[in-house]
This record gives sequence, structure tokens and C-alpha cells, in this order.
Amino acid sequence: MDGQVFGNDAMPASWLENWRRRARGLKRETHALYLACRDPRTPWIAKALAVCVVAYAFSPIDLIPDPIPVLGYLDDLVLIPLGVVLVRRLIPAEVLEDCRRRADQAVARRHPASWVAAAVIVTIWLALAALIAWLAWRVYAP
Repeated sequence: MDGQVFGNDAMPASWLENWRRRARGLKRETHALYLACRDPRTPWIAKALAVCVVAYAFSPIDLIPDPIPVLGYLDDLVLIPLGVVLVRRLIPAEVLEDCRRRADQAVARRHPASWVAAAVIVTIWLALAALIAWLAWRVYAP
């Protein structure tokens, strides 16, 4: 079980450490999907879905705000992993392995976060919010 020795010599990994390990793995997979979006060998439908999953994963705005007890993290714990699993099935295995390797290298180099990507995601969310507000105004305006 994960290389742990169960007995008097060692304690099993705590559930918190298990979740941290899974979160790091999900972060790696999300970064690999980001790289797969930019790979010309990735089919267009996989690219389109991967862009949505990656944008949602890296977005500072959640469908359900995190301060809401239990439900706040539900989208992070359910929606993102389901999206990752779906997109992984659409990407050719050799492309995904290459992207995982590059994601591992980027993490090892501690590649800085892209402020440009963050700005693009925030701009998209603001544009969507403005569009929804404009449509609501058009419908409910006197």
C-alpha cells in the first residue's frame, strides 16, 4: 500500500497526506492538459474541452464559492477531476505521456505562474459577467 510498512516500525500515511498527494497529482495532470492544448497532435475536440477544464481549474472564480462550507470545495473535488478524466481519454497516449514529462520538468524547475494566463482567464470571466448583466438588463429593464 503505497510502499508503507504497516506494523510497529512505521505509521501509515494520514488521510491528509493522501489528499495532498492526490492534489499534487491533479495539479500535474492539469498542467499536462495545458501543454496538450498547445500540442498540434492533440485532436481539436480534446483541445476545446481541455481549455475549459484548465481555465476552470486555474480560474480564481469558482462555480460555487469556496467559503460555503462543504459545497465550496465540491466543485474542486468533483468537477475538475471528472473533466481531467474525460479529456485524458480524448488525448492520444503518446501525446499525454510527453506532456506529463514536460509538466514534471516544469514543476522541477519551479516554473513561475503565468500572469498573462491569469489575466486572460479573469478577463474572460469579467466578459461573461458583463454579458449576463447586459442580458438581464435587456430582459428586466422597464
